[in-house]
Amino acid sequence: MAGSIAALKTRDGTTRYRARYRDPSGRQHEKRFARKIDARRWLEEATSALVTQTWTAPERGRVTVEVWAEQWLAAQVGLKPSSRQRYADLLRAHVLPAWGTHRLADVRHADVAAWVAQTLERGFAPATVRHAHRVLSLLLDLAVRDGRIPRNPAQRVPLPRINRDEPRFLTRDEVERLADSAGDDGDVIRLLAHTGLRFGEMAASRVRRVDFLRRRLTIAESVTEVAGQAVFGTPKTHQQRTVPLPEMLVDALARRCTGKQRDDFLLTTSSGTVLRLRNWRRLVVDPAVRAAGLTDVTLHDLRHTAASLAVASGATVKAVQRMLGHASAAMTLDVYSGLFDDDLSDPAARMDAAAREAASTRVGAVWVRPSPGQPSAYENAGQHGGPRGDRTHNPRIKSPLLCQLS
Repeated sequence: MAGSIAALKTRDGTTRYRARYRDPSGRQHEKRFARKIDARRWLEEATSALVTQTWTAPERGRVTVEVWAEQWLAAQVGLKPSSRQRYADLLRAHVLPAWGTHRLADVRHADVAAWVAQTLERGFAPATVRHAHRVLSLLLDLAVRDGRIPRNPAQRVPLPRINRDEPRFLTRDEVERLADSAGDDGDVIRLLAHTGLRFGEMAASRVRRVDFLRRRLTIAESVTEVAGQAVFGTPKTHQQRTVPLPEMLVDALARRCTGKQRDDFLLTTSSGTVLRLRNWRRLVVDPAVRAAGLTDVTLHDLRHTAASLAVASGATVKAVQRMLGHASAAMTLDVYSGLFDDDLSDPAARMDAAAREAASTRVGAVWVRPSPGQPSAYENAGQHGGPRGDRTHNPRIKSPLLCQLS
């Protein structure tokens, strides 16, 4: 980089210092300062950015966060419609009111940290604060990759910790009471509580994906309500999976399939339309919870219950992960580690039993007596190596006789 500082006299007789440099494309940039030290500092910062390849054209960072957020959201082609809507809501409610008029180049790390703290102080949940910060950080990441700002000022900002609620697990008796209270929809309650399906996965299930012979249900689609519309897509992890069906559910599902075509929904409303989460929770779940004498039971608790019942039946972590459609077994353990604590005692007990058996075998081998005419282990010692056998000959170690003659 060719940079220079020149002293200039103004009309009023004062001296100004003009700093100049050229960017990689050959374009010249300059700025004037009242002090030479300020001009030198500006020039050194530009030089350092060019050397470390973090330099950005100053005019590219002048676009506002609001304008850039619109461009960023339009570029998120891999998002599910529900995720796109959630990002748009977070932008509208939290990010743009605070940052919309700021230029990208004017966003500072300390200001982002203060915004996070203020949002938390205003009473928003830690999860909401973290999600809003993530949206801001993602759009700033794109600005970095586009060469508009040298680095993301939202990175490494202290974020509030999310205190995960303890999962609620219903007993088998509570599941049956809830199912009985749901009336004609009792089989749906049992399906959720024994398979761990997400509601959108269940609502999008079709007749052709039920294998009654193998008692399996294939999960390949999900439905979500976005802005009042039912939007269909892949499951949460974008992966198709197969869920085992307990025999107790087969007859009820067979009745649900009677008279339907292969592409019809397995479960529908009374009018034959797709199930909607809010309506079904208001019309079926909440009244059933009250009628069953339960409190604070949600649809997601039925998913937790399915994990609990599976573990109690002997399912492994990997089996529970596949059934619930988690991205990894580590995620399953993060949520349900308490269910597997009892399993730790079984390997320990088996290892203790194996150690005792090995010890008894070893003691028996020591005390066993050789049969008549059979040489003992000690009589053969030294011939082919063993407990008392002569060590392998080492020419560096002199025998006792040689030691005496030397």
